[in-house]
Amino acid sequence: MSNQLKQILIKTKRQVFSEISGNNASIFKGEGYDFIELREYQIGDDVKKIDWIISAKLQKPFVKIFREERELNVVVASMLNGSVHFGTKKFKQELIGEISAIIGYSAIKNSDLFSSFIFADKLHSFIKPTKKLFGIHKMTEEILNFNPLEKVANYEELKNHLLKRVKRKSLVFIVSDFFGDIDFKLLNKKHEIVAIIIRDRLEENPPNLGFLSLIDPESSTILEGDLNPNTTKKYREAIIENDKKLYNHFKKNGVKFTKIYTDEEPFIKLLKLFGTK
Repeated sequence: MSNQLKQILIKTKRQVFSEISGNNASIFKGEGYDFIELREYQIGDDVKKIDWIISAKLQKPFVKIFREERELNVVVASMLNGSVHFGTKKFKQELIGEISAIIGYSAIKNSDLFSSFIFADKLHSFIKPTKKLFGIHKMTEEILNFNPLEKVANYEELKNHLLKRVKRKSLVFIVSDFFGDIDFKLLNKKHEIVAIIIRDRLEENPPNLGFLSLIDPESSTILEGDLNPNTTKKYREAIIENDKKLYNHFKKNGVKFTKIYTDEEPFIKLLKLFGTK
């Protein structure tokens, strides 16, 4: 086990199992053992579970949902294309590994099933649903060891795989820097989608460095240009337009989201996202 992997696992496990206090079983809202939820009857439900008093009042059949039917199925889908091989405080890829570990430990602490996918140009890895800590270790190690260079993000492939392979309604975390066209409308109808946007502040606000040569991490082509005030202004405007379109899509389709920078503490941002603190 590498020192980097060991440090991330120790840190995230301690945060989830030691620092979450009170009645919160995980960073996201737990499903509790001591209460029952009512929901409208669906075809295939056991008629013995219909609450006839509530059904009579509301003029619609409602069934009682108990703990064993409310177990969450938590899925982490990491998009590891070439652009995650960048960072000032830490690489975006490392931050994705840390966030994924926090989500995984939180799911296991909450006695929920956890599974993970690694995507880029295609599906590269899948860890089947588990409640064991080994699944978190394996996922985090695979994320840190993955080579994202010369790989282009294929969000259509990600969406189609999740629609086909995740059968049960799930809480799906998609962790990516989200540059490009995204369409999670259909996916969010089947599952509850949470988008975690990973960014580095330098890539959103580059300095005026003058003429220089850069290597595109997705294509390995050499790009030459002059980073003067005019070009950096146009670049920043393109980022703002990308994010405006992205946020509008998420809000329109009910996708919960947050942005986490490489110099921020992901655990705190996730707590705030779910209203735990």
